[in-house]
Parts: sequence; C-alpha cells; structure tokens
Amino acid sequence: MSRMKWTSTLQTSQSLEKAVSLAARHVREKLGQGADFAVLFIGAGYRSTAVDLWPSLRREIDAKVVIGCTAGGVIGGGKEVEEHPAVSLTAAVLPGVHVRPFMLQQEALPDADGGPKPWRELVGLDPNAHPHFILLSDPFSLDADALVSGLDFAFPSAVKIGGLASGGGAPNENLVMMNERISSHGAVGVALTGDINVEAVVAQGCRPIGEPMSITGSDGNILISVNNLSPLAYLQELFEKLSQRDQELLQTSLFLGILMDPFTKNPKQGDFLVRNILGLDQSNGLMAIGAALRTGQTVQFHLRDATTSREDLQLMLSRSDSAKWTKASGDPSEFGAMLFSCVGRGARLYGEPDHDTSILKSVVGDIPVGGFFCNGEIGPVGGRTYLHGYTSSIGVFSPRSGQPKDIAPNV
Repeated sequence: MSRMKWTSTLQTSQSLEKAVSLAARHVREKLGQGADFAVLFIGAGYRSTAVDLWPSLRREIDAKVVIGCTAGGVIGGGKEVEEHPAVSLTAAVLPGVHVRPFMLQQEALPDADGGPKPWRELVGLDPNAHPHFILLSDPFSLDADALVSGLDFAFPSAVKIGGLASGGGAPNENLVMMNERISSHGAVGVALTGDINVEAVVAQGCRPIGEPMSITGSDGNILISVNNLSPLAYLQELFEKLSQRDQELLQTSLFLGILMDPFTKNPKQGDFLVRNILGLDQSNGLMAIGAALRTGQTVQFHLRDATTSREDLQLMLSRSDSAKWTKASGDPSEFGAMLFSCVGRGARLYGEPDHDTSILKSVVGDIPVGGFFCNGEIGPVGGRTYLHGYTSSIGVFSPRSGQPKDIAPNV
C-alpha cells in the first residue's frame, strides 16, 4: 500500500517560467510520480507575467489539484526568501485522501445570520466528512473574518489554516490560483477529507505581563475598566513593577490578550487571543481594542519583540503532538507542514534568514515545509479560527492511520 509523501522546494530565477520548471522537476524527482495536491506561492515580483503565463505554468505542475497565491516572500525547501524573485512549490501524494478545491468571491459568501447549510453547500461538503481546510485569500476583495467564521459555524471540528496574499499594496495587485483559474479577487482553498490528520500550531509572538484581569466595564471594542480600574490606571501601577526592558516594550509593543476558554483556572501563554490596541484616551484612561469585548471576560496585557516571538514559537511547537509524532516516525517525508508567517516577521524582525523554518525543523523535525509571508494569518486559538497579525500559523499534515496509539489524532 502506498504511503503519504510530501516534498517542498524553493527556486529563484529572474524568469518565472524557469523557476516553476525547476520546482516542478524537483517535485517529480522527489515524489517519483504525479502529486495529488500541490501549493504554489509566487513571489510578487513575478505578478506582471503570472497571469499570461499561468496556463503553461499549470501544465508544468504535475498535480491533480493546485492552489496558490502571490506573496511578498516565499518559504520552501528549508529556506525563506523575502522581497526577491522566487517561487515555493509544496506537493504531496495523499493515498486515502480526497482533495476538494474551491474558489470563492465575496458576493457568494452566505449571510452571517443564516444557518450552517449554505456554508456547507458553498464548499460542497457534508460535516460528517470531517474536513480540514487550507485557505488563501486576497486581503482587498474578500472578508476573511467572515469566511473563517462561517466555516467555523458549518464545520466546528475542522482545522482551518492559511493566509492572505501579500506583496500587493492595492486592490487587483494580488493573485489567487486554483487549477486552471487565476484571479485578482476572492479566495481559494481546499477541503481535505479521509486519511489525513492536521494539527494547527499558532504562535502569536507575545508573552503576558502582569496578572490576568477581569473586564469590569466595556462598550463594544472599548475597554472601560479592568478590576475596577481604567486600563491606563492599571498600566501605570504595572509599569513600576516591570523590568527596564519591559517598560520600554510597554510603550511601543503592547497588546491585549483575551482568554478564550473562560473555564481555564491558571491561564498561560498561548491561552489568549492577542489583539492590537488601537488607541488610548489619556483624558479618561479608556482603550480601544481590535476585538469586541464583554464585561466579565478575562484579559491580560502582552508584550512582543524578536526574543519573545522566538521563544513563543519554540514553546508552541514543543507543546504540539506533531513534535512527538515525527520523532516516532522513521520517515519525515510522511509529514508535511504549511507555514503562514506574517510579513512583519522574517529577517526584518529577527535579523537573520530562515528563522521560523529553522525553529520548526529543530523542534518538530526535518519535515518538508512550504509557505509564504502573509498580510494576515489564519489559524485557531481556543477552538475557534481567527485572522491574526504578526503571527506564524502552522499546519502539520500526516496520515490519520498509523499515528501513535497513545496520542489521539484530531477529527
């Protein structure tokens, strides 16, 4: 019986045709056959020629299903290339797995007040199929928050992972691709069903400071009080207790974490959904947050910098089941990973290339990894899927059959 097998490559060239040809040749040699599924990320520098060349590029890629998008930086073959012409191609042989591709436009998204049935019809799936999703979306033409919320509603147990196309600074400057179709609007994705397990690892790059607090006053996204103090008054008290480094970070890199599971008794790093602080009113101490808030929620302030982000990624990966599974397997190519990293990470944050890829390799193992630098990252926190920023959202793929018996795969 054939086994699941993944491979990934990154190719650089001034010619898009040559880069894709080299990538496709690598995939054929590594897999020894045509792929069931492939994901292609095209450096944004190729944007002007990609549309005209797509029919021939698609024929070059020997895969039954191909999805992809343009990117400000691409990840593959153990390398990360930012702001230079490059393509990443990740492909897999997936015995016992059905790959269902779809392309969506904003006007086709069901009403948020409707039931789950229209969302299931949109992607042509029954929830009993236990799907998992990879999603790639244009940030200008489709509401990715609405997309992931709708898919969560229709398929609550499914893992959804992905990112928003990058490299284009205005509408019509990004591309999404699905098989023979290419568009500057909408989203593409695949639903994976059958003998496949997907574990999501979301590293938001932050660590908590102070103590968990209860929201004692809020109005929409406005934080009025925590523990009966204004947010500003709380921060002023906290500031004196912090190290000099954290005092400096508090003034430039402060975020609010919202506890996702209200029944968590001792919340720790990774239990919070981290959201931006949009503004602070010095006159009354109120704070605007990039999320709707409710009185009674548990929240905690967080800080972010390169060191914290590095440590958070290591921590999240070390907690993953995938780190255990890959060590128990004799064939790392039986696993594959998709890495969706924020354009604000990479060499500009860490001062070194291949940062996230290297950490993934050191913690999880030398498995094939493909991905890109995104304008927003899709991944779950606390059982719900969100659109993130400054995050690395990782999906690790493996056959559901044959997993170690002492670790229950998700379904």
